[in-house]
Amino acid sequence: MEHKISFIHAADLHLDSPFKGLSIANETILQEVRQSTFHALDHLVEAAIKRKVDFVVLVGDLFDNDKPSLKAQIKLRHAFELLAQHDIKVYLSYGNHDYIKGNIFPITYPENVYVFPDEQVRTFIFEKDNIELASVTGFSYENRAVIERKAEEFTVNNSNIPFRIAMLHGSIESNTEHDLYAPFLLRDLIEKDFHYWALGHIHKREVLKENPTILYPGNIQGRNRKETGEKGCYYVEMTSLGTSTEFIPLQAIQFTNIELDVSDCEQIHDFVAELKNNLIQNHSYVPQLIDLSLTSGQDNLFIWKNEHLLEEIIGVVNEELSYQRNWLYVFRLTTKQRNRQNNIIMGEHFIGELMKNVDDVSISDYIGELFQHREARKYLDSLTKEEEEEIKLDAYQFLAYELQKM
Repeated sequence: MEHKISFIHAADLHLDSPFKGLSIANETILQEVRQSTFHALDHLVEAAIKRKVDFVVLVGDLFDNDKPSLKAQIKLRHAFELLAQHDIKVYLSYGNHDYIKGNIFPITYPENVYVFPDEQVRTFIFEKDNIELASVTGFSYENRAVIERKAEEFTVNNSNIPFRIAMLHGSIESNTEHDLYAPFLLRDLIEKDFHYWALGHIHKREVLKENPTILYPGNIQGRNRKETGEKGCYYVEMTSLGTSTEFIPLQAIQFTNIELDVSDCEQIHDFVAELKNNLIQNHSYVPQLIDLSLTSGQDNLFIWKNEHLLEEIIGVVNEELSYQRNWLYVFRLTTKQRNRQNNIIMGEHFIGELMKNVDDVSISDYIGELFQHREARKYLDSLTKEEEEEIKLDAYQFLAYELQKM
């Protein structure tokens, strides 16, 4: 008899994310952004029901923190109840953001939900028509950090079960961009007798191997300017012939990077037309938050910026484009003047000293108090080295521009 199962693999829902450091003047759009993780969850449930999957696996960080709001927990329970109405089971584990011991007021989920209760690697068996078709093996984080090589603890207890799935919220040892939790080597997973490794923790989707299938689905909703593009889950089908996967976008709002060279824009109205045309060309089927980067080889851009004309233009364009159903909104603007430093009168001793002082200064000396503030920390991510250099360059260019006007 030919056996077949299908399921949704998702991870890193980060429900009720605060969207740190995101400044949006339009209150309606701000509320949509704050609700976007919940809307992405709705899309996940819709996809599971539409595809008539057997079950859903959720691999850690369902909530954004260890003390999830009651709203987030109730929303998730409601999602599970909808899945139960269609006889869809859920297997879930908790990760480093929503570790078990942090949530002192958890709510109870419906009977179709199977939770890995602690850091011991355990296995649930999925049955269909009284036949054991799949084993689902995994664990949950009890505390914020799991540094042990948990992949070594995964074992197959019954090799007669047709489909064997492993859930692991962790990172490959060679990954230096994220906190290293439950570290593993790819060969650690390949050596185990599992057909599918459902990974979580890394927010960028990636297929590490096709046979056996080992992949990160990424998070279901981008939460900052670094998490661009489509976000979602994988629809998985398993038969005796092998495993097939299909990515399903779920994001309610999409972060998009746009780079625009405005060197040919001699007048301010030329720039406005170029900007609007570019934004409209990048229109998508979902609302977009735009991280806009402008470059120019001319002085015009630099002058417009320091005379605050760019801010005014972005405000006007945002107002025009934010009333569409699938709106666009420029939430961040950076400028880069090619060869600008060479164009400034570097021969003057004072300007040269100014540049040297800017290079030597530490941004943290001036903004450290802000990032140490108890309330501010909830909404601010620490600055990257690249961001610190951008601030220093902006400050230098502004001072040099104002000095040359004197």
